[in-house]
Amino acid sequence: MPYMLLIIEPPKQRRSRSETEGPAVYERMVQFGQDLQAKGLLLGSESLRSHADAVRVEVRDGQPHITDGPFAEVKEMVGGYFLLNCQTRAEAIAIAARCPAAEWCTVEVRAFGVCYDDAL
Repeated sequence: MPYMLLIIEPPKQRRSRSETEGPAVYERMVQFGQDLQAKGLLLGSESLRSHADAVRVEVRDGQPHITDGPFAEVKEMVGGYFLLNCQTRAEAIAIAARCPAAEWCTVEVRAFGVCYDDAL
């Protein structure tokens, strides 16, 4: 069953790292992904740029409204994801607990399911 690990981080965290800390943290995440790939669990992963480069699109009354980032109200941002193929929710949670990012931000585990069924 597919699960997504969303890496939820404080928006200013990246800027707080030194020039050596940033690449070291990134390399740990790359190694984590490679380990998952070697075990046949990884379906995909990407690091996302800051919300400063993001754009929000909403359509209200048929009219698109575009808001460029950064977004003042943001308290956290999605910094990246790992898409996994796990047998159980418990397996996905165990993998999230091993994710290096869990040391400095939150790793949210989400199962795939239809958006109209609240029971899922």
